[in-house]
Amino acid sequence: MPTRQPRRAPETDGGRFAVLDPATGEAFDEAPDQRPDELDAIVDRAHEAWRGWRADPVARTTALLAAADAVEAAGADLAPLLTREQGKPLAESYAEIARTAARLRYFAELDPGSRPITDGRPVRGEIRWRSLGPVAAIVPWNFPLQLASAKFAPALAAGNTMVLKPSPFTPLATRLLGSVISTALPPDVLTIVTGREPLGARLASHPGIRHVTFTGSIPTGRAVAEGAAASLARVTLELGGNDAAILLEDVDVERIADRLFWAAFRNCGQVCMAVKRVYAPARLYSRVVDALAQRAKTVVVGAGLDPGSRLGPVNNAPQLARIERYTAQAMAAGARAVAGGHRLDRRGYFFAPTILADVPPESPVVMEEQFGPVLPVLPYGSLDEAIEAANNTGFGLGGSVWGTDLDRAEAVADRLECGTAWINHHAELSLAQPFAGIKESGVGVAGGPWGFYGNLRPFVVHRPEVALVHRPEEALVHRPEEA
Repeated sequence: MPTRQPRRAPETDGGRFAVLDPATGEAFDEAPDQRPDELDAIVDRAHEAWRGWRADPVARTTALLAAADAVEAAGADLAPLLTREQGKPLAESYAEIARTAARLRYFAELDPGSRPITDGRPVRGEIRWRSLGPVAAIVPWNFPLQLASAKFAPALAAGNTMVLKPSPFTPLATRLLGSVISTALPPDVLTIVTGREPLGARLASHPGIRHVTFTGSIPTGRAVAEGAAASLARVTLELGGNDAAILLEDVDVERIADRLFWAAFRNCGQVCMAVKRVYAPARLYSRVVDALAQRAKTVVVGAGLDPGSRLGPVNNAPQLARIERYTAQAMAAGARAVAGGHRLDRRGYFFAPTILADVPPESPVVMEEQFGPVLPVLPYGSLDEAIEAANNTGFGLGGSVWGTDLDRAEAVADRLECGTAWINHHAELSLAQPFAGIKESGVGVAGGPWGFYGNLRPFVVHRPEVALVHRPEEALVHRPEEA
């Protein structure tokens, strides 16, 4: 497939909106504010592109592998832009780009194949797989490129086309990514649209869309599901988490402290499957709190483009206000900020890395998803008590158990009500594994072959083992339709 020059993302004859740098709180660029009524033509073009894209699996594989190469080659352009609009350290932006390219390569090589049906009848049945058509993705601001690729890589590999809408807080790197990938894909196979609401609501409910995949908040996820129901489109919803980490009595606190800290604070805590609550045995509680607090007090917080920064700012003002509110509520109810507990006195959306001790168990910072650099640590008396507390939320995305006896840790992990459980680490995923939550953490499965097949539908063909031979006497047989 020949290489083409990058195509600009579709523009709009409407307005534009400002994109802010979270390290300064100031606008540094603009993005098109596309109107909802523009989606009709965009989805129509995606439908036309689908006819050719679905027809040639070999060409799809070649194109997606070329797209992965193009993404890697554009890293020096993509990474600084991603850091500028999202806030994360530059090294993490490069890691996100690498993950995006790796995901394209992984799904490009998957083949759904076909499977025979053997049930003893003289009929040969076969299950084949067909693509769905134009699909939609709505992506949040914490990992704009990585989560976009988690949606478009399996969808495109399965033969679908996609219309993708990034968050208004982080539209620029995704637009550039779309332009880079477009050098390897036919026109309108992947379209990036940007804008504020009701653009996302219209995309989720568009009658030409056959599958909607969304990552974000529970209330918005419910609205997306309601919109998609109008056209009976399938939905995949990843709606966040409130992951608990349970430390066992035999845990080596100093040995796991760094891993536990970064499992909670990577990307400034803005990770759906980050550790958001720690349950420590009462005997070890003070040691755990002190070890985490020492790391929170010494980690370098700064602009993501500063080479010395390990933690960047919170991405946006509404999220910063949420973190401040949850922290203040916990402290008003008796919690102690052993580290942090306040917004930093500087430009931008910076919040001090915070470790909270003596937190009332029913505080919003414990029961809800704070999604920021704040970590409550709670003591427990018995292991059953810790497991019950870990499971006592509406979320069920992930969880982890930390200890020396791996068999015992695995037995505890098996009692967690979540989609993924880790032992002595957290939030590490393979491209080949399923990723799904239970309860209010989501609907459907992403990742691995399971996510791939979620973008396909089964098509069954039945064929007799013996050809039907016409006999003249059969013309005399009574046919029901002639009754």
